[in-house]
Amino acid sequence: MLSHETVPLNQYFSLPKVELHRHLEGSLRLTTMLDIARQHGVTVPASMFNLSGLVQVQDKDPMTFTNFLEKFKTLRLFYKSPDVIHRVTREAVEDAAKDNIRYLELRFTPVALSRAEGFPLHDVMDWVLTSAQETARKNNIKVGLIASVNRHESPELAEQVIWLATEHIKDGLVGIDLAGNEAEFKSAPFREIFKEAKQSGLHVTIHAGEWGPAENVRDAILNFDAERVGHGVRVMEDESIAALAKERGVTFEVCVTSNYQSGVVKSLPEHPLPRMIAAGLNVTVNTDDPSVSRITLSHEYQHVCEDMKVSFEILKQSVLNAAQASFMKDDEKPKLIAALKKEMKM
Repeated sequence: MLSHETVPLNQYFSLPKVELHRHLEGSLRLTTMLDIARQHGVTVPASMFNLSGLVQVQDKDPMTFTNFLEKFKTLRLFYKSPDVIHRVTREAVEDAAKDNIRYLELRFTPVALSRAEGFPLHDVMDWVLTSAQETARKNNIKVGLIASVNRHESPELAEQVIWLATEHIKDGLVGIDLAGNEAEFKSAPFREIFKEAKQSGLHVTIHAGEWGPAENVRDAILNFDAERVGHGVRVMEDESIAALAKERGVTFEVCVTSNYQSGVVKSLPEHPLPRMIAAGLNVTVNTDDPSVSRITLSHEYQHVCEDMKVSFEILKQSVLNAAQASFMKDDEKPKLIAALKKEMKM
């Protein structure tokens, strides 16, 4: 249980926010999943309570990465039509806006979205981009999209996704991401593809140092020229790699509840985020998969301050860190940062 002694939840909610690490596939509303199941004949439990056990981490669940990833096996059943993909994208952006997020980078995995019904990858990209940008305009939030590829997929498929991503830079697709099971699959087959993508104008973020060792963070920095690292919390296991990340100005997209639920840390108070901050690393706070984890970014902010004893002022600085490290166009960043500073009285 949280102590609530530091700052009431409504003060975390009222803080303007920036989020850099949120997966579309982990953001589906339970009510929407039940609607889709009824409309498309997806066989799932008829009640929200029973469905929740399949697609959301429960308090009684084992806190392991296998249990965490298991939730996505059921989630992949729901991408049944273009209307569904439009809807889940729209709702993900609406939910972020409701949590007072001013700028969101929403990553999505075109292969996962296309596979349930064999949709062409370029259509899936168009559907997500169109819905995200339309909803952003209606909800006073700015959204950048990141196309994600998985380590267990073929490099040829990743190349196809990244080629399409390059074609969509003009439509708000700002970066690419290498995700998936880093404990069992190597990153090496994707290095050249990601280097070419960066030369084409796409920004690069790499999932590393979550379920794999600190060495994977070094790999992301040196072999992928990653500007940001997804999670990266195991960087603190190696001082030389932490020093390299600090020297290069790499930003860490930390997701505290996800790290606990997937077994990376044993408890929230033991999370290395405060040590990362003390070591001078550039740290941001994110949700990862808000629906799977049953959280909002406001809840994450509360955990950081109250379970990890990070000061509210440092939390506010992490919001500015996220804005500065965003893949937003350089000429648009100063306006966002100035607005955040004014509202947070910094």
